[in-house]
Amino acid sequence: MSPRDRPAHIQALLTHPVVVALGLVAIVAVLGLNAAAFWLGERAPWLLAGVMLTDLLVVAAGIAAAFRLALAADRRVSQAAAALDASQARLAAIVDSAMDAIISVDDGQRIVIFNRAAEQVFRCRREEALGVPLERFIPQRFRGAHRGHIEQFGRTGITSRRMGDVTTLWALRAGGEEFPIEAAISQASEGGRRYFTVILRDITLRKKYEDELKRREAELRGLSARVLEAREEEKTLIARELHDELGQLLTALKMDLAALRERLPAPELQAQAGQMDALLDRTVASVRRISAELRPQMLDDLGLPDAVSWLAEDFGRRAGVTIKLEISDDAALEALERSVANTVYRVLQESLTNVARHAQARRVWVVVEGNGGMLQVEIEDDGRGIAPEDLARPRSLGLKGMRERVHHLGGAVEIGRAPRGGTRIALRLPRQPAAPGGGA
Repeated sequence: MSPRDRPAHIQALLTHPVVVALGLVAIVAVLGLNAAAFWLGERAPWLLAGVMLTDLLVVAAGIAAAFRLALAADRRVSQAAAALDASQARLAAIVDSAMDAIISVDDGQRIVIFNRAAEQVFRCRREEALGVPLERFIPQRFRGAHRGHIEQFGRTGITSRRMGDVTTLWALRAGGEEFPIEAAISQASEGGRRYFTVILRDITLRKKYEDELKRREAELRGLSARVLEAREEEKTLIARELHDELGQLLTALKMDLAALRERLPAPELQAQAGQMDALLDRTVASVRRISAELRPQMLDDLGLPDAVSWLAEDFGRRAGVTIKLEISDDAALEALERSVANTVYRVLQESLTNVARHAQARRVWVVVEGNGGMLQVEIEDDGRGIAPEDLARPRSLGLKGMRERVHHLGGAVEIGRAPRGGTRIALRLPRQPAAPGGGA
């Protein structure tokens, strides 16, 4: 048996039931001897001497046992203190080796733990931080709110939670420099006092990259919007050239052909001229159709309601699809800004094109309505619907262009399955966008 195990063994032996019973018997026997010696007195001096000797031995044995137990208890206390010190040392080593800054404060908001990572983050030595108020590392404008948040967190009884789920948190280095952080807070009670521990991370570089990414995304959105505007301007120019220049040339050619046809003597030549006249009519119709698809003249002349009605009617006739169109507040829709009218028309045009190409639908429902300062458009069909993977395809340029057009004006687009089983496209955008480029 090792010397370290002897105190525990001795304690177990002394508390064994048999040993306790023998001890009680011995005590009763000693008390009986003492009573007999007191009763006999001088008539039995040998008994008196024996009892006195026995009493001395019992007292000596009790003192020895008590001393031995006291030594064992002292060893146990020393061992427990050493184990506690070792545990605290391990905990301190773990806290110091953590990659994130760890700060603990008492219920008076004074720092009691400040690990090595906190020294690096706040650029302050531990000896200078311990015992000082936590507000030293909080910017002045946030200190009042911080105290309120800590008090509220303490009342909730929640052991831990993330801090700043919505807004960015800011901390203060020893030199006065502010920097962004993300943090989590926990609370615990010890000895009737409450302690709060914050684990935080410096996210200066991450926020810098996020801001840069947002800036570049805004630039790309602006570039994309400018490309869309340039395309729209180019379509308008081409449509005008087709309608004015090519349309006039074809009309003049038709008039010349009609005059020539009257002077042809041979019936077969007149028949051939008639075929040419019919071909010219089809060409003129094609030019008008292409011009209208590029940029319908009525969108500029008559406004969005008439342009949407013409587009729906023309698509239904050519695609063999029944379209139910609902337009509310015509007067407000006619006064739309040109960019908004263009966006609504192009979204509807792209949606109907997708219906003809992919949906295999027989009916389409289109609703265009004004709701306060917002314009709402819904296009729904009873076709085969759209799958989520279709939305993520790199070549889904029509849908991506649709989103970019609407986001550029500060609106939002929803694309998904319709209650009727087909595809539903819903968009909301301001009728008078204040600042193009706002996303939703």
